[in-house]
Amino acid sequence: MRITKEEFRAALEDKLERMFGSTLKNASKSRLYKATAMVIRDLIMEQWVYSREVHHANPEKEVFYLSMEFLMGRALGNNLINLEILDVVEETIRELGYDLEEIREVEYDAGLGNGGLGRLAACFLDSLSTVGLPAHGCGIRYEYGLFKQKIIDGYQVELPDPWLEDGYIWEIPVPEESETVRFGGWVESRVEEGGRLIFDHKGYQAVRAVPFDMPVLGYKSPLVNTLRLWSARSTKHLDMNLFGQGRYLDALEEKELAEVLSKVLYPEDNHMEGKALRLKQQYFFVSASIQSIIRDFKKQGNNIRDFAKKRAIHINDTHPALAIPELMRILIDDERMSWEEAWDITTRTFAYTNHTVMEEALEKWPVELFSSLLPRIWGIVNEINERFTKKLWEIYPGNWDHIAKMAIIKDGQVHMANLCIVGSHSVNGVAQLHTQILKDQVFRDFYAIFPEKFTGITNGVTFRRFLLKANPALADLISEKIGWDWAVDSQKLKEFERFRGDLEVQERLRGVRLENKKRLADHIKETTGISVLPESIFDVHVKRLHEYKRQLLNALHILYLYRKISSDATFSMHPRTFIFAAKAAPGYRMAKLIIKLIHTIGEKVNSDPKVRDMIKVVFLENYRVSLAEKIICAADVSEQISTAGMEASGTGNMKLMLNGALTLGTLDGANVEIMEVVGRDNIFIFGLTAEEIEMMQRTGTYNPLEIYNSDLELKEVLDSLVGGILDPEHPEIFREIYNGLLLGGYGHPDPYFVLADFRAYASAHERVDRTYKNPELWWDKAIVNIANAGMFSSDRTVLEYNDKIWHVPKVK
Repeated sequence: MRITKEEFRAALEDKLERMFGSTLKNASKSRLYKATAMVIRDLIMEQWVYSREVHHANPEKEVFYLSMEFLMGRALGNNLINLEILDVVEETIRELGYDLEEIREVEYDAGLGNGGLGRLAACFLDSLSTVGLPAHGCGIRYEYGLFKQKIIDGYQVELPDPWLEDGYIWEIPVPEESETVRFGGWVESRVEEGGRLIFDHKGYQAVRAVPFDMPVLGYKSPLVNTLRLWSARSTKHLDMNLFGQGRYLDALEEKELAEVLSKVLYPEDNHMEGKALRLKQQYFFVSASIQSIIRDFKKQGNNIRDFAKKRAIHINDTHPALAIPELMRILIDDERMSWEEAWDITTRTFAYTNHTVMEEALEKWPVELFSSLLPRIWGIVNEINERFTKKLWEIYPGNWDHIAKMAIIKDGQVHMANLCIVGSHSVNGVAQLHTQILKDQVFRDFYAIFPEKFTGITNGVTFRRFLLKANPALADLISEKIGWDWAVDSQKLKEFERFRGDLEVQERLRGVRLENKKRLADHIKETTGISVLPESIFDVHVKRLHEYKRQLLNALHILYLYRKISSDATFSMHPRTFIFAAKAAPGYRMAKLIIKLIHTIGEKVNSDPKVRDMIKVVFLENYRVSLAEKIICAADVSEQISTAGMEASGTGNMKLMLNGALTLGTLDGANVEIMEVVGRDNIFIFGLTAEEIEMMQRTGTYNPLEIYNSDLELKEVLDSLVGGILDPEHPEIFREIYNGLLLGGYGHPDPYFVLADFRAYASAHERVDRTYKNPELWWDKAIVNIANAGMFSSDRTVLEYNDKIWHVPKVK
């Protein structure tokens, strides 16, 4: 859809006058953003209506992607790119005396996710629209997101993230399509005439689920898909009788308890109230989604028995697992199907993506909690478990231990990953190594009897947001050399590799990077007060803060370099700026302590005149998509250093590679595929392999104390964590980290093999330094990485999902 500058300016003036009583001359940045967004939204609405009428009119099949997170980021810039009117809007705004970037900064990042799980879901929606596959995302409209991170005295402080406070232009409320979700109460059974068993759910608390729809554009595509987010509302209004008695809080209590369901992403679950809220959130959004999907399906005149032929429902990790028994409930209770017929439809409908090999992340719910909150669903899950274990008995007669390992209900808990596997026709990992670990270790017993269910599909990222939008200068350089087709056919990027050795392209690439680094340096100065050298190596470690992602290994290495610079007059290295950004879960004590350690190291290093600008340490608070876009395009080194075998895939590694950063990483997750496509010479691989770590875990042969006692330099680094060397006023502040590495103060000693990989990590950094000092070699490797990033497009990923799992015809 095209619009001229004159048309856009006229529409902008009209919006300002009609919506805000303002003119172009006196409009604030906030009003100018809102008016601009409204003009763009009108264009999208036209296309959305057309798409719904033409493409979604009784389609052959559609896919519904259920996820607890959709980390969408800011919408304005992405929509301008996908509508192909960025240049028109940018020029018009410039003529009005503003920079479009200033206007875009007004927009809040939508607080709908946290890490890679949610960002992947957002990339998928973009790609599904772009490649022409009719699809819908389904999730929760969190009023306050995860949290807004503030760093105070080096500590993470969680504040509310009021991203909806000023309204959200890109959503459309659809209250007329609300659904009712039921919690608690009890189930009574009766036999009706004819012998059919009927289940009546009584005494329940009802919550109203109100949908808010967000259009999702594709690039150079007329198809507009939809993200539907559910907001919790009480079915009861304010109790005026209590209010009239002056009992104001009592009058609001029931309403507030119902609506808390959609307030915050991932409430803490280290207490029973938090567990209950998380479980209710999960059932709330899947129940509303499944009810809505079936209602729309029947409204189109379809026969419910054709449901699996025309609807594919994908479960993004275990959070939406309750969609499986919820579909069974509706088919049995409302559509009056037999168990066998309902189960056949259900298992042909659902597919499940696993995103983790971490045992603690494979969700389990206490039976007592589950059965009391969801009594009808509990009955169905119990029946699924009984029928499944009966089949297992036929395969493994008398082997109760083996059967118990695969049961959905065991040890007083409901195991959601097992439910997903049993209730789905497809189970996929998200990288080669991850898929193999699922088959060989995590789900080995299931793979033995359901090998046909398991497949692997490597993750991807959308090139529109993370190159076209985040790094337009690089996008222009690539397109000048090979044309624009790469934006919709990612494999075309391979043509850029022919510019290896081209000094002119290398120099221009270096210039693009330097300008991006200057902008990031300005942002760092503005937000932290720290001055960094744009000419230094920008070494970037940006991702969720978790011990297995090993931000601690990076921090210890910075201490190691700091000690080398301070004590060895002959030591030299290219100046390095270490950039961190990460949120730690509010209840994750060790992760929050690592953030404090990074800040403490930064304060010591950044203020030491002996170090000068040789090393700078920066922690950027409140990591989010818009901040990621600023960092990724300026990165020289991409830190992907998770403990081998513990990262499912990663997508940050792909975004950074796409922008020409060189990966420093372990053979973990999608680093394996990155190494395969770029060659080992164009990536800095170090450390133990997943097989070596698994063997050491199994045999108990790893002893970090031996490394500590045999490596004097590393010993000095670790000793600096205690005794007041880093923080004289609080000498024991990092004792927990020290003990955890050496003594097992919070489990087995060094469970993430930080010390085991330390020397290999330090050596890899030396290779990075030597390579960067050879610019022709460095930028040659950068070109190779950009050119071979095509495999990691989410366009390729969703097409592979469709080919292997969904089988949804593209719209004509």
